[in-house]
Amino acid sequence: MTDMTWSQATSINLISIVIVLLFAGSIVQGFMRGGSGSAKHLLSMLLEAVIVILSVVIAWKGVQLISPLLQTWLKGQNLQVPAEEIGILKQTYYTAMTSLRDFTLLRFGVLFLLGYMIVKQLLNLLIYPFIGPWLAERYAQPERNKSFLSSVSGGAIGSVAGFARALLLIAVLFIYVTLFPHSPVTPYIESSQMYQKGAKEVIAPFTGDFITEKVPVFTRAVEEEFTNILQRKYEVLDAKIPNNISDAAKEVTARGQTDEEKAKLLYKWVGSSVKYDWDKVKLYEEKRIWKEQTPEDTFNTREGVCIDYSRLYAQMARSIGLDVKVVTGLGYDGQGSYGPHAWNEVYLKETNRWVPLDSTWVASGGNWFNPPNFDQTHVKDA
Repeated sequence: MTDMTWSQATSINLISIVIVLLFAGSIVQGFMRGGSGSAKHLLSMLLEAVIVILSVVIAWKGVQLISPLLQTWLKGQNLQVPAEEIGILKQTYYTAMTSLRDFTLLRFGVLFLLGYMIVKQLLNLLIYPFIGPWLAERYAQPERNKSFLSSVSGGAIGSVAGFARALLLIAVLFIYVTLFPHSPVTPYIESSQMYQKGAKEVIAPFTGDFITEKVPVFTRAVEEEFTNILQRKYEVLDAKIPNNISDAAKEVTARGQTDEEKAKLLYKWVGSSVKYDWDKVKLYEEKRIWKEQTPEDTFNTREGVCIDYSRLYAQMARSIGLDVKVVTGLGYDGQGSYGPHAWNEVYLKETNRWVPLDSTWVASGGNWFNPPNFDQTHVKDA
């Protein structure tokens, strides 16, 4: 094989191959089924598509009405996490219920999924008893000795089904490319001529600017909410604040006048009072043993890793009335890469904003209380 031939062979795009095979496979199926069988299959596909579309529309409209009512009801249930030790089942319950109450997209998504499944099942029960017998009667007998004309008509019908399937695949790829333009896979998808043709000539004109402009905004909102849900588990897990931690927080922040001053005093105290536990890291890296500890453990031993610093800071901040989050994600290791990390965000009422801080890095020097470009060294989970 020459270099030119090898280059051509290795440059074949698998996306194009899958699209062609999907289309060609549907034609072959139609040819084998014949006109009658292919027509029945196509009608079944169309009926299923109609039911799916109706289910989506009805569920969407229904959730728009139900979601605010559910939020109002949940707010009236006094879902306050008990300030005491609670088991895993109660932790899960309070995390789920308070998340449904506070996070709009999560609540909408859960209700929509349930609504879609219920509505689709009801439509199947209502429609198929009427349409099913007609399809069975209309196409009752399989074509045992199909004529050439029947096979050709079946292939033609199969091509319609194949076009729909190929277009659906291209639509999914189009959404992926729009949401993840910097993904390593994206350039490969876009290099497919079959994809380009379908995306540019059918999908893009049909959707207009909706996918390219609206969907990324929605995705960022989902990522932000998902991050908040991940943080909620620590709020539930550490709801009980021991007296020694509460008393220490009051003493540390006694001279603070504003939320920012109090938050900074706690940031400096936690960062300078707790020693980084390298033995805990070594135990996990070498033996995969994770030494779980509570904020009270960290307070008493004065040792911990980033998540322990962050949970202790959060408890101390909440004990003096500050609104604070535990944030997980990736932190810059100073050697050109990122590793698992945790830090905090605290709400400052005076300026009406959330600001980030990293008490773990206090010992390394520098200012890590809301410094410029904090997000260049800290990347949230999403």
